[in-house]
Amino acid sequence: MDTYRAVEVTGSQDFRLVDRELVDPDPNQVRVRVEYCGICHTDVLAAEGMRADPARPIVPGHEIVGVIEAVGPGVRAWRTGERVGIGFLAGHCGECDPCRRGDFVSCRDQEQTGTTIDGGYAEVAYARTSGLVRVPDGVPPAEAAPLLCAGLTTFTALQRSGARPGSLIAVQGIGGLGHLAVQYARALGYRVVAVGRGRDKEAAARELGAHHYVDSTAQDVAEALQALGGAAAVLATASSGASMGPLVAGLAPRGRLLVLGAAADPLQVDTGELIIGTRTVQGHLTGTPVENEDNLAFSAAQGIRPSIELFPLSEAPKAYEHMLTGKARFRAVLDATA
Repeated sequence: MDTYRAVEVTGSQDFRLVDRELVDPDPNQVRVRVEYCGICHTDVLAAEGMRADPARPIVPGHEIVGVIEAVGPGVRAWRTGERVGIGFLAGHCGECDPCRRGDFVSCRDQEQTGTTIDGGYAEVAYARTSGLVRVPDGVPPAEAAPLLCAGLTTFTALQRSGARPGSLIAVQGIGGLGHLAVQYARALGYRVVAVGRGRDKEAAARELGAHHYVDSTAQDVAEALQALGGAAAVLATASSGASMGPLVAGLAPRGRLLVLGAAADPLQVDTGELIIGTRTVQGHLTGTPVENEDNLAFSAAQGIRPSIELFPLSEAPKAYEHMLTGKARFRAVLDATA
């Protein structure tokens, strides 16, 4: 076949299922036959027109798992038939200043899959080899998709938290990111507090591994965390700046508030809470492809699994809306083979 199906979007949520021409991959690039693509909240950048040229059609999606079906000129370390993943960062250049210093996440010449270049709401995707992730046989491909972004982001955030094993870690928001963060934190040997709105997610949070649960609608979260000894780190995954600021007061001395959830409203912090206790507020993006391979291996070894709901590719708009309204439990995933 010389065409493939793709769901592209223009403007705000103007989705269209189209046929695109199949082309050969560029130098140092591969063509991937997509099997599954997770739907992430960051997809709003494409789907809601929050990009430089929203009139230009773009294929969203950056939690892509598939099989290499063609390699471009200059590709040496990858072969057809390999199952690979493609995440949000579409491959570093290796030549800019951050790359030369080993900071590949901060590469200045790096596209964003599904936002600045076409992503995985499609039967086919193209990617730089420097952005590829090998997917081990021990991880089902449909489950691997959310691990490539939601999993990697929370896993590397915990690694960068500076918290010692046995420390108290709080996960704010038990959703697409949070339900994985709880599992990783428990597997890494932390005491885990899940923070959610209401009691409806308490049972799920405890089943995922949380030792404690704090209902932010009924308790002062900072006071609850301090009663448990103070959190060495809080992973803020809920997309609400207003809910993040008060978490600083729940940190132990030299604790870190790691901001993972992008919010439309600003995060406001009491400077006294930062100064007294020498606390830190830090943004966190994601990790590198090789860190993603570590993440998949760790997930397989520890039995960390995302809770997913599958949708056929043709129902991408429905799946996106399911995610956006918070109804997904806990990640919506497109099946490009259906």
